[in-house]
Amino acid sequence: MSDLPRKAVTRTAKLAALPLGFAGRATWGLGKRIGGKSAEVVGRELQQRTADQLFKVLGELKGGAMKFGQALSVFESALPEEVAGPYRAALTKLQEAAPPMPTSTVHKVLAERLGEEWRELFLEFEEKPAAAASIGQVHRAVWHDGRKVAVKVQYPGAGEALLSDLSQLSRFARLLGPLIPGMDVKPLITELRDRVSEELDYELEAGAQREHAEEFADDPDVVVPDVVHQGDQVLVTEWMDGTPMAEVIAEGTEEQRDRAGQLLARFLFSGPARTGLLHADPHPGNFRLLPPAVDGGEHRLGVLDFGTVDRLPGGLPETIGESLRLTLEGDAETVYELLRTEGFVKESIDLDPDAVLEYLVPIIEPAEAEQFTFTRSWMRTQAARIADPRSPAHQLGKQLNLPPSYLLIHRVTLSTIGVLCQLNATVRLREELEEWLPGFLPEEEFVYEEEQEPEAGAGTSA
Repeated sequence: MSDLPRKAVTRTAKLAALPLGFAGRATWGLGKRIGGKSAEVVGRELQQRTADQLFKVLGELKGGAMKFGQALSVFESALPEEVAGPYRAALTKLQEAAPPMPTSTVHKVLAERLGEEWRELFLEFEEKPAAAASIGQVHRAVWHDGRKVAVKVQYPGAGEALLSDLSQLSRFARLLGPLIPGMDVKPLITELRDRVSEELDYELEAGAQREHAEEFADDPDVVVPDVVHQGDQVLVTEWMDGTPMAEVIAEGTEEQRDRAGQLLARFLFSGPARTGLLHADPHPGNFRLLPPAVDGGEHRLGVLDFGTVDRLPGGLPETIGESLRLTLEGDAETVYELLRTEGFVKESIDLDPDAVLEYLVPIIEPAEAEQFTFTRSWMRTQAARIADPRSPAHQLGKQLNLPPSYLLIHRVTLSTIGVLCQLNATVRLREELEEWLPGFLPEEEFVYEEEQEPEAGAGTSA
């Protein structure tokens, strides 16, 4: 029996206790109200106690609960400051840490997957893990050819634990809603569960990482470590140093935070265009800020963990870029028809195109300016506008639909914006959209750029 599932009854009991805890705190809140405290003060205290228990339980588990905790942590910017403040450290810890596997278990997995003489593959192997996350942990080592490597070892029983935890979490997803204003967490859990089989498959992960490493091999801005060896439940990749994104968020200079934000946005939009793959796990634990490659150069972005990717052979859907452009141009009717065609507005529902435009404009504000500073307060304002049941935005948002093919893109975009807000980064987002997002520029501008050089010596016909 592996460590990860430990007693299934114990794991289930921890998760099942969460909704009971919510109910208990609601009763406590009612008592406070009767005692004379205002609804606002009681609500704030209740939210803090809820977050406290949620983070404590998630931090003790691996598997799906840990994965959900990582996904939740990127929405920290949307939480009210009185809740986000006390728990920011706990959320950051969820992004990079979990209790490690015993050394004996690690050795057993390596012997089973790499052979009894597995130590001969390494010149050095550090027993203490360098990082531990949702389905595996990473050890520093030196490969037999002298390269520094990261050895990713999957927890035995990770698949069963992921499915079990996510099934438990989905049962009370509604109760987690208040912690992520404006975000329905149930589709998030469903999507996470649907991706489990891919993330457990290290062969798929190795393939996605190799494609990125090859494409970005000579890139001055983005670095992806190459795959050294891949086996079932063990993945060996080149080691990457650098400053973890969580440290940049907490202690980075303004210049470092702006640079990290710019490169994060660049990678989000350029990756699908260049590889046909979308890195779909953009929490801070998967990124590093690397020093310049040459003296006088700029910092680079290191990207880790390609276990979850969205396969987009044609890059990001052109509808996204086209809808963004038309929204900025104020073309309500065409935007509405595009959204209806793609399934964002169901055939059975009729909405006012101008109201839809009013709903979208504040959200895409960062795409309008030459540069935009992403802040926690801006994120909270957007989340509150959509979450407030009294607001027109909330009522309209409830009538919109998210097609399954856009679910992962939606999650990655929101998560990336959450990280940008944590960084408090000033980013030239429009520059990245014009460069990499299909449909954001009128078609003739793309044609001109592509055809300008071949036609340069052809003369003119008019």
